[in-house]
Amino acid sequence: MKHIENDDKYKALSVNKGVESLPSVNPYFKSRIRAKKRNLSVSEFVEGILKGDITILGQAVTLIESTLPDHYVLAQEIVEKVLPYSGNSMRIGITGVPGAGKSTSIDSFGMHLLKESNSKLAVLAIDPSSERSKGSILGDKTRMERLSIQPNVFIRPSPSAGSLGGVARKTRETIVLCEAAGFNKIFVETVGVGQSETAVHSMVDFFLLIQLAGTGDELQGIKRGIMEMADAIVINKADGNNIDKANYAASQFRNALRLFPKPESGWDPEVLTYSGYYGFGVEEIFNLIKRYEEFVKGNGYFDFKRANQAKYWMYQSIEDQLKENFYNNPEIQSLLSIKEKEILSQETSSFTAAKQVLDTYFKKQ
Repeated sequence: MKHIENDDKYKALSVNKGVESLPSVNPYFKSRIRAKKRNLSVSEFVEGILKGDITILGQAVTLIESTLPDHYVLAQEIVEKVLPYSGNSMRIGITGVPGAGKSTSIDSFGMHLLKESNSKLAVLAIDPSSERSKGSILGDKTRMERLSIQPNVFIRPSPSAGSLGGVARKTRETIVLCEAAGFNKIFVETVGVGQSETAVHSMVDFFLLIQLAGTGDELQGIKRGIMEMADAIVINKADGNNIDKANYAASQFRNALRLFPKPESGWDPEVLTYSGYYGFGVEEIFNLIKRYEEFVKGNGYFDFKRANQAKYWMYQSIEDQLKENFYNNPEIQSLLSIKEKEILSQETSSFTAAKQVLDTYFKKQ
């Protein structure tokens, strides 16, 4: 383009030629068409899981967590096929109030377990709070700095949607897949507090409660009934100036445990102190877990508990599927909306409305 400013009579001013606009796409970039990802068959999933293929295991867990009906059917087939190869692990539930150092402790516990020959560890999380806040389990995962880079470790956050029952069922099925893949140690961590402890207790062999010294949460823990489920209580951060406080808290918990009836297993829960950060006392904790395992396998409680858990999850699965079928029924959804308005306008009672909706549902079955 010619600029009059470059005329001789405007010698004091010169305007350079403009630069041509560069293309928005790098001309040296060669577009590549990605090959469409091939969907694996059930037999390919099963074969990969039994070989310990982490990638295929992760894909199978994703199917379990999916809400798509097709994925649900496929996931159930996979679980059914690998079920005979599961069960050969020690399942350890780990819970504690926020700030108790669960992630740091799991990192330390896991590194200790990996010293044993042929040890493979899966760390799963069950987090009902993620439905509201999307949770912080990914942050927890990054705090397992040493464990997350180990080749014989599989760390899986819980799904961030669905009811606690749904999340728990998926975690239970994930345990089956991990065991079939050769993971002989399973950690199931509760991220939230409350009902999640009961859910985790219903799927593990050993339940570990992590506490802190001097937090004032001791009595609250007793009220929640979590202590009644614990097979051992460990006081974290027993290091430096906190050792005396930790020992004092341990004595308080031992006294409190004496107030509870003897567990069905016949095992007397123990209280230990340790430091998850420095790794002090970790070996003693796992010696305790080994003693527990020998004890309950010796008196038959180990197999008895697993059988009861399997029966419990059958009924839980029935309830989950009934609820899903009920609330996803279009006619019921429409009727519920009508009944809600009738209740709010006081045209009918809650109980009458519920009976009418259920009557309609059962007539359609």
